Amino acid sequence: MTEEVSAARIALAEALADAARAVISGHFRRPLAVDDKSDLTPVTVADRAAEAAMRQLIEKRFPDDGIIGEEHGSIRGEAEHVWVLDPIDGTKSFISGIPLFGTLIALARRGRPVLGIIDQPILGERWLGVAGRGTLLNGAPVRSRRCAALERATLFCTAPELMFQGEDAAGFARLRGAVKLFRAGADCYAYAQLAGGFIDLVVEGQLKPYDFCALAPVIEGAGGTITDWQGRALDLGSDGRVVACGDPALAAPARALLAGG
Repeated sequence: MTEEVSAARIALAEALADAARAVISGHFRRPLAVDDKSDLTPVTVADRAAEAAMRQLIEKRFPDDGIIGEEHGSIRGEAEHVWVLDPIDGTKSFISGIPLFGTLIALARRGRPVLGIIDQPILGERWLGVAGRGTLLNGAPVRSRRCAALERATLFCTAPELMFQGEDAAGFARLRGAVKLFRAGADCYAYAQLAGGFIDLVVEGQLKPYDFCALAPVIEGAGGTITDWQGRALDLGSDGRVVACGDPALAAPARALLAGG
Protein backbone atom coordinates (compact mmCIF):
# COMPACT_ATOMS: atom_id res chain seq x y z
CA MET A 1 0.00 0.00 0.00
CA THR A 2 1.42 3.38 -1.01
CA GLU A 3 1.66 5.94 1.77
CA GLU A 4 -0.50 9.01 1.28
CA VAL A 5 2.33 11.35 2.26
CA SER A 6 5.88 10.77 1.08
CA ALA A 7 8.88 11.27 3.30
CA ALA A 8 10.01 14.05 0.98
CA ARG A 9 6.79 15.99 1.47
CA ILE A 10 6.91 15.50 5.24
CA ALA A 11 10.45 16.86 5.20
CA LEU A 12 9.30 19.82 3.13
CA ALA A 13 6.50 20.55 5.60
CA GLU A 14 9.05 20.73 8.41
CA ALA A 15 11.25 22.99 6.28
CA LEU A 16 8.29 25.28 5.60
CA ALA A 17 7.64 25.58 9.33
CA ASP A 18 11.31 26.33 9.96
CA ALA A 19 11.31 29.06 7.31
CA ALA A 20 8.15 30.70 8.62
CA ARG A 21 9.41 30.49 12.22
CA ALA A 22 12.61 32.33 11.30
CA VAL A 23 10.68 35.19 9.68
CA ILE A 24 8.00 35.52 12.36
CA SER A 25 10.38 35.36 15.31
CA GLY A 26 12.32 38.28 13.89
CA HIS A 27 9.26 40.52 14.00
CA PHE A 28 7.58 39.45 17.25
CA ARG A 29 7.29 42.21 19.87
CA ARG A 30 9.05 44.67 17.60
CA PRO A 31 7.60 47.81 16.00
CA LEU A 32 5.96 47.06 12.65
CA ALA A 33 3.24 48.53 10.48
CA VAL A 34 -0.19 46.91 10.60
CA ASP A 35 -2.43 47.13 7.53
CA ASP A 36 -6.12 46.34 7.28
CA LYS A 37 -7.39 43.92 4.65
CA SER A 38 -10.69 44.41 2.86
CA ASP A 39 -12.44 42.47 5.67
CA LEU A 40 -10.74 44.76 8.24
CA THR A 41 -8.60 41.96 9.65
CA PRO A 42 -4.96 42.94 10.29
CA VAL A 43 -1.96 41.87 8.24
CA THR A 44 1.75 42.64 8.66
CA VAL A 45 5.01 42.25 6.81
CA ALA A 46 5.61 39.14 8.94
CA ASP A 47 2.48 37.45 7.53
CA ARG A 48 3.39 38.27 3.95
CA ALA A 49 7.10 37.46 4.21
CA ALA A 50 6.56 34.17 6.04
CA GLU A 51 4.14 32.95 3.40
CA ALA A 52 6.44 34.10 0.60
CA ALA A 53 9.31 32.13 2.12
CA MET A 54 7.19 28.98 2.29
CA ARG A 55 5.90 29.36 -1.25
CA GLN A 56 9.43 29.73 -2.57
CA LEU A 57 10.44 26.41 -1.01
CA ILE A 58 7.39 24.62 -2.44
CA GLU A 59 8.07 25.99 -5.93
CA LYS A 60 11.67 24.79 -5.69
CA ARG A 61 11.02 21.26 -4.42
CA PHE A 62 7.58 20.37 -5.82
CA PRO A 63 6.84 22.82 -8.66
CA ASP A 64 3.77 20.87 -9.81
CA ASP A 65 2.04 21.04 -6.41
CA GLY A 66 -0.71 23.57 -5.87
CA ILE A 67 -0.65 26.31 -3.23
CA ILE A 68 -3.49 28.06 -1.40
CA GLY A 69 -2.25 30.84 0.86
CA GLU A 70 -4.06 33.41 2.96
CA GLU A 71 -1.83 36.29 1.90
CA HIS A 72 -0.74 35.53 -1.68
CA GLY A 73 -3.66 33.63 -3.18
CA SER A 74 -3.94 30.34 -5.04
CA ILE A 75 -2.04 28.64 -7.85
CA ARG A 76 -2.54 25.20 -9.42
CA GLY A 77 -5.49 24.51 -7.15
CA GLU A 78 -6.53 21.56 -9.32
CA ALA A 79 -3.29 19.64 -8.61
CA GLU A 80 -3.37 16.27 -6.84
CA HIS A 81 -1.26 17.72 -4.01
CA VAL A 82 -2.10 21.21 -2.74
CA TRP A 83 -0.32 23.02 0.09
CA VAL A 84 -2.59 25.19 2.26
CA LEU A 85 -0.79 27.93 4.20
CA ASP A 86 -1.70 30.39 6.93
CA PRO A 87 1.56 32.05 7.98
CA ILE A 88 0.11 33.60 11.15
CA ASP A 89 -3.20 32.25 12.36
CA GLY A 90 -3.97 34.75 15.10
CA THR A 91 -2.46 37.97 13.77
CA LYS A 92 -4.37 39.98 16.38
CA SER A 93 -2.51 38.11 19.12
CA PHE A 94 0.78 38.45 17.22
CA ILE A 95 0.53 42.24 16.95
CA SER A 96 -0.47 42.38 20.63
CA GLY A 97 2.69 40.55 21.70
CA ILE A 98 0.76 37.50 22.89
CA PRO A 99 2.15 34.10 21.77
CA LEU A 100 -1.28 32.53 21.18
CA PHE A 101 -0.95 32.25 17.42
CA GLY A 102 0.64 29.79 15.05
CA THR A 103 1.70 28.92 11.56
CA LEU A 104 -0.65 26.47 9.86
CA ILE A 105 0.69 24.23 7.10
CA ALA A 106 -1.46 21.59 5.45
CA LEU A 107 -1.06 19.25 2.52
CA ALA A 108 -4.27 18.19 0.81
CA ARG A 109 -4.33 15.21 -1.54
CA ARG A 110 -7.29 15.16 -3.91
CA GLY A 111 -8.94 17.78 -1.73
CA ARG A 112 -8.56 16.00 1.62
CA PRO A 113 -6.03 17.09 4.29
CA VAL A 114 -3.44 14.36 4.81
CA LEU A 115 -0.73 16.34 6.62
CA GLY A 116 -0.94 19.18 9.10
CA ILE A 117 1.46 21.27 11.14
CA ILE A 118 0.64 23.75 13.89
CA ASP A 119 3.83 25.63 14.70
CA GLN A 120 4.17 28.12 17.56
CA PRO A 121 7.43 29.90 16.70
CA ILE A 122 7.91 31.83 19.94
CA LEU A 123 7.35 28.93 22.33
CA GLY A 124 9.18 26.52 20.05
CA GLU A 125 6.28 24.06 19.85
CA ARG A 126 5.37 22.10 16.75
CA TRP A 127 2.56 19.62 16.30
CA LEU A 128 2.79 17.32 13.28
CA GLY A 129 -0.07 15.15 12.10
CA VAL A 130 0.14 12.77 9.13
CA ALA A 131 -2.69 10.52 7.92
CA GLY A 132 -2.32 7.03 9.35
CA ARG A 133 0.20 8.08 12.02
CA GLY A 134 0.08 9.37 15.56
CA THR A 135 0.45 13.09 16.19
CA LEU A 136 3.77 14.35 17.49
CA LEU A 137 4.64 17.41 19.57
CA ASN A 138 8.31 18.20 19.05
CA GLY A 139 8.82 14.54 18.14
CA ALA A 140 6.97 13.03 21.12
CA PRO A 141 3.52 11.40 20.84
CA VAL A 142 0.49 13.29 22.19
CA ARG A 143 -3.06 12.14 22.83
CA SER A 144 -6.33 13.93 23.37
CA ARG A 145 -8.15 13.20 26.61
CA ARG A 146 -11.32 11.24 27.28
CA CYS A 147 -14.37 13.29 28.28
CA ALA A 148 -17.64 11.71 27.20
CA ALA A 149 -20.01 14.15 28.93
CA LEU A 150 -20.62 17.74 27.85
CA GLU A 151 -21.20 18.86 31.44
CA ARG A 152 -17.56 18.02 32.21
CA ALA A 153 -16.10 19.53 29.05
CA THR A 154 -13.98 22.61 28.35
CA LEU A 155 -15.06 24.51 25.23
CA PHE A 156 -13.04 27.07 23.27
CA CYS A 157 -13.92 29.42 20.44
CA THR A 158 -11.76 32.19 19.02
CA ALA A 159 -14.45 34.90 18.86
CA PRO A 160 -18.11 33.85 19.13
CA GLU A 161 -19.39 37.35 18.36
CA LEU A 162 -17.61 37.21 14.98
CA MET A 163 -18.01 33.52 14.17
CA PHE A 164 -21.76 33.05 14.51
CA GLN A 165 -24.93 34.78 13.38
CA GLY A 166 -28.62 33.88 13.50
CA GLU A 167 -29.30 30.19 14.07
CA ASP A 168 -25.58 29.47 14.35
CA ALA A 169 -25.33 31.89 17.25
CA ALA A 170 -28.32 30.27 18.95
CA GLY A 171 -26.82 26.83 18.50
CA PHE A 172 -23.48 27.88 19.93
CA ALA A 173 -25.24 29.49 22.91
CA ARG A 174 -26.95 26.16 23.65
CA LEU A 175 -23.65 24.32 23.54
CA ARG A 176 -21.91 26.95 25.64
CA GLY A 177 -24.60 26.57 28.30
CA ALA A 178 -24.12 22.82 28.43
CA VAL A 179 -20.38 22.65 29.11
CA LYS A 180 -18.45 23.05 32.34
CA LEU A 181 -16.02 25.74 31.18
CA PHE A 182 -15.94 28.13 28.24
CA ARG A 183 -13.03 30.28 27.11
CA ALA A 184 -12.61 32.54 24.07
CA GLY A 185 -9.42 33.22 22.15
CA ALA A 186 -6.27 31.24 21.26
CA ASP A 187 -7.01 30.69 17.53
CA CYS A 188 -5.17 27.57 16.31
CA TYR A 189 -3.41 27.17 19.66
CA ALA A 190 -6.68 25.92 21.18
CA TYR A 191 -6.78 23.05 18.68
CA ALA A 192 -3.20 22.16 19.53
CA GLN A 193 -4.10 21.99 23.21
CA LEU A 194 -7.11 19.83 22.36
CA ALA A 195 -4.75 17.41 20.61
CA GLY A 196 -2.52 17.48 23.70
CA GLY A 197 -5.31 16.64 26.13
CA PHE A 198 -6.04 20.00 27.81
CA ILE A 199 -9.20 21.11 25.97
CA ASP A 200 -12.24 19.01 25.03
CA LEU A 201 -14.10 21.02 22.38
CA VAL A 202 -13.39 23.78 19.88
CA VAL A 203 -16.32 25.02 17.80
CA GLU A 204 -16.10 27.74 15.18
CA GLY A 205 -17.70 29.11 12.03
CA GLN A 206 -16.74 31.18 9.00
CA LEU A 207 -13.30 29.59 8.69
CA LYS A 208 -11.39 29.30 5.42
CA PRO A 209 -9.45 26.22 4.21
CA TYR A 210 -6.19 27.75 5.40
CA ASP A 211 -7.75 28.07 8.88
CA PHE A 212 -8.87 24.45 9.27
CA CYS A 213 -7.05 22.08 6.88
CA ALA A 214 -3.91 21.75 9.02
CA LEU A 215 -5.97 21.02 12.12
CA ALA A 216 -7.59 17.81 10.88
CA PRO A 217 -4.52 15.51 10.67
CA VAL A 218 -3.19 16.87 13.99
CA ILE A 219 -6.42 16.24 15.90
CA GLU A 220 -7.28 12.94 14.25
CA GLY A 221 -3.76 11.59 14.79
CA ALA A 222 -4.10 12.41 18.50
CA GLY A 223 -7.28 10.36 18.84
CA GLY A 224 -9.80 13.17 18.44
CA THR A 225 -12.23 14.08 15.71
CA ILE A 226 -12.91 17.21 13.69
CA THR A 227 -15.78 17.58 11.21
CA ASP A 228 -18.20 20.16 9.91
CA TRP A 229 -21.41 20.78 11.86
CA GLN A 230 -23.15 17.95 9.99
CA GLY A 231 -20.47 15.41 10.88
CA ARG A 232 -18.80 15.32 7.48
CA ALA A 233 -15.03 15.05 7.09
CA LEU A 234 -13.28 18.34 6.31
CA ASP A 235 -11.92 19.03 2.83
CA LEU A 236 -11.09 22.02 0.67
CA GLY A 237 -14.79 22.51 -0.07
CA SER A 238 -16.07 22.50 3.53
CA ASP A 239 -18.25 25.43 4.61
CA GLY A 240 -15.97 26.62 7.43
CA ARG A 241 -18.10 25.54 10.39
CA VAL A 242 -16.09 23.05 12.45
CA VAL A 243 -16.54 20.90 15.56
CA ALA A 244 -13.33 19.53 17.09
CA CYS A 245 -13.60 17.00 19.92
CA GLY A 246 -10.83 15.43 21.96
CA ASP A 247 -13.16 12.55 22.78
CA PRO A 248 -15.15 11.43 19.71
CA ALA A 249 -18.06 10.60 22.04
CA LEU A 250 -18.68 14.35 22.43
CA ALA A 251 -19.26 14.90 18.72
CA ALA A 252 -22.87 13.74 18.40
CA PRO A 253 -24.27 15.59 21.45
CA ALA A 254 -22.35 18.73 20.52
CA ARG A 255 -23.66 18.70 16.95
CA ALA A 256 -27.17 18.05 18.21
CA LEU A 257 -27.12 21.19 20.35
CA LEU A 258 -25.65 23.23 17.51
CA ALA A 259 -28.48 22.04 15.27
CA GLY A 260 -31.18 22.85 17.79
CA GLY A 261 -31.58 19.55 19.63
